[in-house]
Amino acid sequence: MRNVPVLPARRDHTRRGWLRGAPPPWWVKVLPVLLIAGVCVAALVSPSPLDIGFLLGAIPPLAVLSYSPWATAFLGGAVIAVLVVPEFQLNRPGNTDLLTIVFVAVLSVFVSYVRSRRDAQLDLERTVAEAAQRAVLPPLPERVGAVRCAGLYRAAQQGTLVGGDFFDVREGPYGVRAVLGDVQGHGLSAIATVASLLGAFREAVLDQPDLESVAARLDRRLVADSASSRYAELFATAVLLEFSVDARSVRLVSCGHPAPLLLRGRQATEIELAAWTPLGLGLPAGGPPAGLTLRLEPGHSLFLSSDGVSEARDADGPFYPLTDRLAALTDTDPAVLADRVWADLVRYCPAVVDDVTMLVLTPASPDAG
Repeated sequence: MRNVPVLPARRDHTRRGWLRGAPPPWWVKVLPVLLIAGVCVAALVSPSPLDIGFLLGAIPPLAVLSYSPWATAFLGGAVIAVLVVPEFQLNRPGNTDLLTIVFVAVLSVFVSYVRSRRDAQLDLERTVAEAAQRAVLPPLPERVGAVRCAGLYRAAQQGTLVGGDFFDVREGPYGVRAVLGDVQGHGLSAIATVASLLGAFREAVLDQPDLESVAARLDRRLVADSASSRYAELFATAVLLEFSVDARSVRLVSCGHPAPLLLRGRQATEIELAAWTPLGLGLPAGGPPAGLTLRLEPGHSLFLSSDGVSEARDADGPFYPLTDRLAALTDTDPAVLADRVWADLVRYCPAVVDDVTMLVLTPASPDAG
């Protein structure tokens, strides 16, 4: 196995900046106070009057960015007080128009009030949206039955928790079943399809006796949705898994999705799994073909991912070499593998423009609680 070079770190492009809705940084909040203090100190220590009173006009608008209406009014009053104090000599004719500063301060208080109300409404809407998206794709438990689970989801669209990828792991009367897939499109437009597929999967886990029947249920769901959709066709790729009671064997079915990778120590191998047609395009004539059953030994793990990982490109164009990178990044604790791959992916790629989903499934040790 060849060595994989360590690439320099790049900033995580998914971080929400303060210009995109996050709280302003600390320096934005202290800037009005520092500016008024700086003007006062400069005016007091200067042997002659300084024509810097115009700087005070920027303080109320700056306060609007991070202060409440009352705090903005207080800073506006402080600016006016500084202008009229004779010792500062900042309101001499030709330097600063006091009435202009008063008008700007009053207008800033009004703008701060409007901003505060809008921020409160946006926070409420964001909370409701996050709750709805969490209901579609709830956090993955650390363990389902005899299977340890670790997942990672990064939606491509800024400000969303769910995009066009989906995964779930559920325990039912026929064992632990898992799915990971990628629907047509991404972002908010794909969430309805994701919700429909996950709902069908969770029902099928409870009443379908084999994994092929689960895949058929998902296919039928998308075919039915396509008939009533304004789009000509809905489709999705997916890979489904079914673990035995002791999780020492797993059955796999692929519907147009790349096969999982089998991790054995620091070796990553792609499983040779024949793929059906994607979900929503109708099953092959004669019904679905049989899946593949794989024996799992102690220390084995399965790594599943969406094409947002394998099709990510660096600045020069080559795709992310997932299999090679996994061999270098795998750890004795599979729970951290998805996070390590994500950190490596954002170093490798200048920008990740697609939804990214990863799922690591490992048989739990017999003595694990």
